[in-house]
Amino acid sequence: MSTVSRRANAVGFVVADMGATIAFYRRCGLPISPDASPHDPHVDVEVGSGFNVMFDTEDVARSLDPDWTPPTGSARAALAIECDSPTAVDGVHADLVAVGHRSHLDPFDAPWGQRYASVLDPDGTPVDFYAPLD
Repeated sequence: MSTVSRRANAVGFVVADMGATIAFYRRCGLPISPDASPHDPHVDVEVGSGFNVMFDTEDVARSLDPDWTPPTGSARAALAIECDSPTAVDGVHADLVAVGHRSHLDPFDAPWGQRYASVLDPDGTPVDFYAPLD
C-alpha cells in the first residue's frame, strides 16, 4: 500500500433538477450559498470540519462518463443529518412533508437510542434525520 495520505472529505450526488435540489437541501439546513443558482451545473457546500456535499447535474455526470445513466431501484446510500433534539427530528420531517416531499420513514424511536426519520429528496435519495433520545 502506498504511503500517500488519504482522507474522505466529500460525498457527491447526481441530480436531475438543481433548483429543486438546492431548495430541498437548504430546507434540510445545509448552508448552501445564496449565490447558488438552479442553473449551476455543480454546487459544493461545506457542512462541517472540511467535509463537503457536492451536487452535479446529470449533464455533468455524462460529461465525465458518457455511459452514465440514472440509477434505478432502491438507494444504497443516504445522507444523514444530525438534529438538536428528538423534537427537531419530528419538526424537520413534518416541514419537508408539508411542502410536498415524500416521507420514507415516519419519525420513530430506534432501538439503537435515536429518534429517526427519513425523507426522499427530489431524486428519490433518502435523507435521514436523527437525534439521541432524551
